[in-house]
Amino acid sequence: MRARTRSRLSRLRNRLDDRGSGAGAVIVFALVFLSLAAFVIDGGMSVSQRERAADIAEQAARYAAQDIDREALYDDVGGPAPINHENCDARVKAFAREMGMSGPDIAATHCVAATAEAVEVEVQLTYAPVFTGLFYGGDVVVQGQAVAENEVG
Repeated sequence: MRARTRSRLSRLRNRLDDRGSGAGAVIVFALVFLSLAAFVIDGGMSVSQRERAADIAEQAARYAAQDIDREALYDDVGGPAPINHENCDARVKAFAREMGMSGPDIAATHCVAATAEAVEVEVQLTYAPVFTGLFYGGDVVVQGQAVAENEVG
């Protein structure tokens, strides 16, 4: 009778030892999958924000390039019509406000160079990553730069 009880107990113990052994592997694979998904989502978001910053910079440069000094353009002296750098900055910041950018981003967005031939603009965008922000913390800042060339005859 003791032999039977021992054999039953050993069989029961062997069955119980195998229970839950796959749960650890499932948890590890789930964590790896979620981590990779987080980096893919946030990586895509980073690329999207960089493209948006470059697009806003391009539009802002075109918008600021329209600020040619018309008096100098029609003046008899000739030569290129200058663009006022302060007006260029003001127009770029106004465009950034129209695009719904945040206060710090508007402050960092500026006209790099303004000549009669070209206007160069730099735009800053700040965004909060969805998943990787949990690990690294803080917002991510991206920048875009563009040049609009004037056709001054």
